[in-house]
Amino acid sequence: MTRIDLAKEKYQKLSQKEFSVDPKDPEFMTQLQYLIFGEVFYIGDLSDTKRELVTCSVLCVLQALPQLKAYLNAALNIGVPSLELREALYQCAPFIGYPRTLNAIAVLNDVFEERGIKVPLANQIDFDDALRYEKGLEIQMPLYGTEIQERYSYLPKQMAKALPRFLTEWRFGDFYARKALDIQTRELLVLCILTALNATT
Repeated sequence: MTRIDLAKEKYQKLSQKEFSVDPKDPEFMTQLQYLIFGEVFYIGDLSDTKRELVTCSVLCVLQALPQLKAYLNAALNIGVPSLELREALYQCAPFIGYPRTLNAIAVLNDVFEERGIKVPLANQIDFDDALRYEKGLEIQMPLYGTEIQERYSYLPKQMAKALPRFLTEWRFGDFYARKALDIQTRELLVLCILTALNATT
């Protein structure tokens, strides 16, 4: 199959519509679709569902909200569970802040509403709030050990203790300890989020 054949096949799978381009600018859109759906989608070993989670996370980071809406629909079209989609967007909050994440969640909720998916979705925290630190630490230690604590050891004593605890409770207790996405997927999404932010440290 040529990249054109592949692009048409993948586009139809994701959009559940016949392959088409914007008649106002068909040349640019054809180039874009042949590249994304005919080439990029076939590189590597990620499943289409994982690719959609990655794409939605990156579009959230970039605040490309019209494109995010299209890819959220595509993700649902190919069977990405609604809870996983929501978690992928939630996962962005520690890196891009709550306001931008809320922008993306508003788009997601609009998509859910249009598709008849009842919101709010099920709660994904199944432990008492007082256990945030312990639950977060359970996940953090095998992945990062004491790196966070060591990183902030230069701070004044009170802050050197408080900031790592805050990050354990918030970053890992409030996000990683949630259900719906496994740790491996969360780490993949975080790597993509950081790449989209051009984060180097």
